Amino acid sequence: MKAFVTLLFLAVLGGAVFWYVTRPGTAGAETYAGLTGDAARGETVFWAGGCASCHAAPGAEGEERLVMAGGTALASPFGTFYAPNISPDPEAGIGGWSVADLGNAMQAGVAPGGAHLYPAFPYTSYTKAEPQDIADLHAFMATLPASDAANKAHDVGFPYTIRRLLGGWKSLFLDDAWVLTNATTDRLARGRYLVEALGHCGECHTPRNRLGGLDTANWLGGAANPAGEGRIPNITPGGLDWSEADIAEYLKSGFTPEFDVAGGEMAEVVQNTAQLSDEDRASIAAYLKAVPAVEPAAQ
Repeated sequence: MKAFVTLLFLAVLGGAVFWYVTRPGTAGAETYAGLTGDAARGETVFWAGGCASCHAAPGAEGEERLVMAGGTALASPFGTFYAPNISPDPEAGIGGWSVADLGNAMQAGVAPGGAHLYPAFPYTSYTKAEPQDIADLHAFMATLPASDAANKAHDVGFPYTIRRLLGGWKSLFLDDAWVLTNATTDRLARGRYLVEALGHCGECHTPRNRLGGLDTANWLGGAANPAGEGRIPNITPGGLDWSEADIAEYLKSGFTPEFDVAGGEMAEVVQNTAQLSDEDRASIAAYLKAVPAVEPAAQ
């Protein structure tokens, strides 16, 4: 009987610890209180953050890329995730969200109802974003066309359907520390912010461990393609020998120094970076030349 009571106590204690560790944590409304969004600045955040690449309908072109109807499939070793409708529709989209709601989704991976969001949404990068940029993005997104497209359910199996487990995953991998710690100039600091936070470049170009966490020791050193075809390239100086001017031009026009053109998912990225200023593209280029080189043998 005593042994049973002891086991029961340990089980209850373990459950309580699990429940505490995996609880959805938010930044708190005070983080975003008093912020007034500027839609013009928010447009820059929108393009830098690559929102249209995932949340516009698959195949959308031109003005249709501003309709955040969702539906893009994101393949991963853990299942296939579908980008949701984030248009200002109050029912199907996020038209009813406050700045704090958007901030907690982007920076803590928590939906307004308190559920954990899957890290297919790159909140592990957005957690480094400035709250004012979140407010500006909120203001801009309110100006976009509404869509009543229904969200598609994610195609994931057990145990990944247990969202509470994501609280433990976040305790391991949700970190707002910068990877490049020595951004010694304003240009490098801006480039770091655009690459590590808003642009979330590391989410594709950095390898992951078995739990899906980023291997920051090989930051931007190339990774397996989650879709299973080819490899996402190494964009550190160990794998990319382009000049800063070459990189900036590629981000503007999609043309490489060899007169090739961006294809696949990078074509989508270039559609976003082409909307940025020359100064921002130059800052991204400076950052990519400053990160530690990952040699091909380490990939």
